[in-house]
Amino acid sequence: MSLYKQWTDMVIEYVKHRGEEAFWKEYSAMEDSIYTKILANHNEVMVQSINELAKEFETTPEFIMGFVDGINDSLETALDLESIEADTKIEFKVDFEKLYFNMLDAKADYLYELPQWEAIFSKEKRKEIQKQWRDSKTVVNNDKIGRNDPCPCGSGKKYKKCCGQ
Repeated sequence: MSLYKQWTDMVIEYVKHRGEEAFWKEYSAMEDSIYTKILANHNEVMVQSINELAKEFETTPEFIMGFVDGINDSLETALDLESIEADTKIEFKVDFEKLYFNMLDAKADYLYELPQWEAIFSKEKRKEIQKQWRDSKTVVNNDKIGRNDPCPCGSGKKYKKCCGQ
């Protein structure tokens, strides 16, 4: 069984037996510690195995696999999660703009408010990324329905005589 599968199975069992709140408390503390390390050493590319990270951060390989799953979209080259084993060396070449954006998207304020971001991006740059994130969530409907257009409900009537009343 792959480590990734073990991670997903472990989450289900953990939540079932200890509750979702306990899971997020433990996972968030571990995640916060690893991100603090990565951000503090942002000029270096961290290369470690799952087992090395688990030992360093006093957690299980499954929890570290969860971290890898979470950061995968923010890496310059995404990893094949199914092929990762506990001794696989992982190169954490992080695209920090994408990481900050993804942290905003995950609503992980405990991560995107870490003080280590100040050494990576200026306050203005972080606000610019936040604006890009907000703009990506705004839906603009360019297809306006005119009052004399056919009603989109399919009735065959004009919009003004149907749903537009």
